[in-house]
Amino acid sequence: MIFVHDKGRMANNMLQYGHFYAWGREHGRKTMSMRFAYKYQYFHICHTRYHNFLSYVFAKYAAKWGLIPTLHFDDKDADYSDYEQQMLKRRLLVVTGWEARWYDLFLKYKKEIVQLFAFDKAVEQHTSSLLHDGLRLGVHIRRGDYASFHGGRFLYSDEQYVSVIRSFVQLHPDKEIMVYVCGNDPNLNRDYYRQQLDGCEVVFPDGNPGEDMCLLSHCHYLIGAPSTFTLVASMYRNLPLYWIEDPALPMTEERFKTFDYLFQHIY
Repeated sequence: MIFVHDKGRMANNMLQYGHFYAWGREHGRKTMSMRFAYKYQYFHICHTRYHNFLSYVFAKYAAKWGLIPTLHFDDKDADYSDYEQQMLKRRLLVVTGWEARWYDLFLKYKKEIVQLFAFDKAVEQHTSSLLHDGLRLGVHIRRGDYASFHGGRFLYSDEQYVSVIRSFVQLHPDKEIMVYVCGNDPNLNRDYYRQQLDGCEVVFPDGNPGEDMCLLSHCHYLIGAPSTFTLVASMYRNLPLYWIEDPALPMTEERFKTFDYLFQHIY
């Protein structure tokens, strides 16, 4: 068994485990996500074999006490071939780190990864109550930690987000557009969005992370600052995603990319 000690937040955990799952699937090794054994209980994987609190505690303390080794995938440019040999040979092992990347294998087993992270029925039911007819645009507002992420490069104002949304609306002049705004800013100026996006139906779902991601996954287009949250939301249906790298840049349909491309170009 390979225990995956996930790092970061929910979407990071999903991508990180997805890579290890794909590697294990290719080589006949079972894997278990330590994070989804006890946290973020919104997904099918949380109810599968080995994904429980006892397994998490066993792996955590066995590694802490040196009873099973831990391999750290922390160096982007490292040669991990020796680690892979250990992953093949050792019966029990903990792996951790963001730099474990097997892109081709991830794509090969992507359908299974999506099935593992299928949303629970209650999450889907909550989401379905919010879905309306029209062209659904999911917008993810990222603040908080983005004040320091890449030196604050992707910390955008409400005015900048609204400007980008307006550009999207201009690309679809004959469509009735539903704008679903999710994010991690509790002080978001909601009235400003409603006033400035007159003619669009603007919805603030106020969901938990699982509900927000599920909702975004049911939109037709996604917009947000470069983030694994929108990236993973796009994974479910390979949705067109526009990462705002420069809010002043003119928007075109060609600038929307899908998961299969963007997950290999994460910031």
